Amino acid sequence: MCGIVGAIAERNVIPLLLEGLKRLEYRGYDSAGLAVLTWGDGLQRARALGKVAILEAQVQGMGLSGPLGIAHTRWATHGAPAERNAHPHISCDRLALVHNGIIENHAELRARLTALGYSFTSETDTEVAAHWIEHRLRETGDLLSAVQQAVMDFEGAYALGVITVAQPDRLVAARKGSPLVIGLGIGENFMASDVAALLPVTQRFIFLEDGDLAELRRESVVVYDAQGAIVERPVKLSSLTAAAAEKGPYRHFMQKEIFEQPRAVADTLEGRIAGARVLEGIFGAAADEVFQRIRQVQIIACGTSFHAGLTARYWFEDILGLPCQVEVASEFRYRNPVISEDALFVTLSQSGETADTLAALKNVKARRPTVATLTICNVPESSLARESDLVFMTHAGPEIGVASTKAFTTQLIALALLLVSIGKVQGRLTDNQEARIVQGLSRIPGKIADALAKEDRILALSEKLVHKQHALFLGRGAMYPIALEGALKLKEISYIHAEAYPAGELKHGPLALVDESMPVIAIAPQDDLLAKLTSNLEEVRARGGELFVFADETAGVEASEGIHVVPVTSNVGRISAPIIFTIPLQLLAYHVAVLRGTDVDKPRNLAKSVTVE
Repeated sequence: MCGIVGAIAERNVIPLLLEGLKRLEYRGYDSAGLAVLTWGDGLQRARALGKVAILEAQVQGMGLSGPLGIAHTRWATHGAPAERNAHPHISCDRLALVHNGIIENHAELRARLTALGYSFTSETDTEVAAHWIEHRLRETGDLLSAVQQAVMDFEGAYALGVITVAQPDRLVAARKGSPLVIGLGIGENFMASDVAALLPVTQRFIFLEDGDLAELRRESVVVYDAQGAIVERPVKLSSLTAAAAEKGPYRHFMQKEIFEQPRAVADTLEGRIAGARVLEGIFGAAADEVFQRIRQVQIIACGTSFHAGLTARYWFEDILGLPCQVEVASEFRYRNPVISEDALFVTLSQSGETADTLAALKNVKARRPTVATLTICNVPESSLARESDLVFMTHAGPEIGVASTKAFTTQLIALALLLVSIGKVQGRLTDNQEARIVQGLSRIPGKIADALAKEDRILALSEKLVHKQHALFLGRGAMYPIALEGALKLKEISYIHAEAYPAGELKHGPLALVDESMPVIAIAPQDDLLAKLTSNLEEVRARGGELFVFADETAGVEASEGIHVVPVTSNVGRISAPIIFTIPLQLLAYHVAVLRGTDVDKPRNLAKSVTVE
């Protein structure tokens, strides 16, 4: 959600802060700001509604510079998008704070601060946090102690960066529930929500754990745990580079990431398969023992990751005969679910920081400490990875576009490898079955490349959809979750209202929506349900609906008036097919959005990493 950057150095940190904010724009935001302790004028602040570029122009006009500063991109939670609500917030002209998260008891603290004589200029919970820390600073005279005491009074989630004119040689960071990373330099140190913000200045990072506070000075970083004890957190060397977060020759990050999928899938498979088998131990040293005793799989995820889980449910039950439940994390965490001791609890997340998914995992661990947990994510140092018994890293690389693409396909690869690994341990798969699945997986990068070669035909189709206001997606079997994912992509970046249904449900309501103004996008692989799907398509055409069909080359679906057909692939199995058919739906959504002129990489109201509820 919100993005945080902070720096303490001998040099002017303004360019570092602005570059960091630009690299966090993918997270989604409505305003931006920074505060700096200058060399001569004390604490100075600039805030702007809109893009970081607007803030940058304002800062240049003010001539700001200084060796210590914090910066922020805000996604509105408390208080409307407005400059007065933008971060950093300043208390009593001497303390500045940036914050990601939600202080849930802000109303109570606001009332107490008002009684103490503090005045408020915003509607945010963050200004409450700033005043509360300043209040503690008056009592302690020390910024670190003030933050340590203040956070004990905060309920909710937070990642904080705090500076004060009273101690201009330090920057204090704190986290609970929201991610925060420390970057280590030579004679300078940094903090940010994400390593991507700091890659131009360092590749050495400390990932703060829940409850940690860190005091950053130019020559040192000291980390304290929730009890106030000094702790050593490991320094990790990131393999990412600053260039990995550049668009290169592509118009948008989303387009770049769509075309990176052959490599992302190949990288996720690399070192996990050899010959005709899935290698042992790829889910961790204890995985085989865990897999031996489980009798069901429970998948928890949000958004696109939820659709990956829904797809895998068909695989686990159809191929292995292993019960599989899939649920949206935000629902799971607030009901009273039955958690079986013999279940494998799987969490899916690109960032590994999704708030609802992380809360669901913690809930399960608290209620059933002996339940085996596995996370599949793209960030090795993430909170989900640290909380889980078993971890599987997808190797998608940085995903900047808000609309997930390569994270989704690599999650499906990971789930397919999980299927084989469990199937082998439990004797549910023969060697021949494993060999066929592995062969199919190894062909997927090439099949994705073939599907990407259809981009020109998909661009032509997108021109027929650009002025539509609604769209209906249809799929059967494992293609139903892919239809859901296609509808999600179209709605989130083009703002066209799109819904997906199992094709067999047409007569149970959705068929009433079909007329000449309602485009219907269908997925037609060559499988046992093709004849059923073809019948459903005839029902749509008979009602005057315009069909856009992504079909297997051997499916026999012919183009005619009102029926547009794009042959996607052929000779793919039930695991490969959902992955391959995802590609044209991503391209369709992308090109429709480009033609409609929307902000493809940063669609309105959305954030890349949903780290608060």
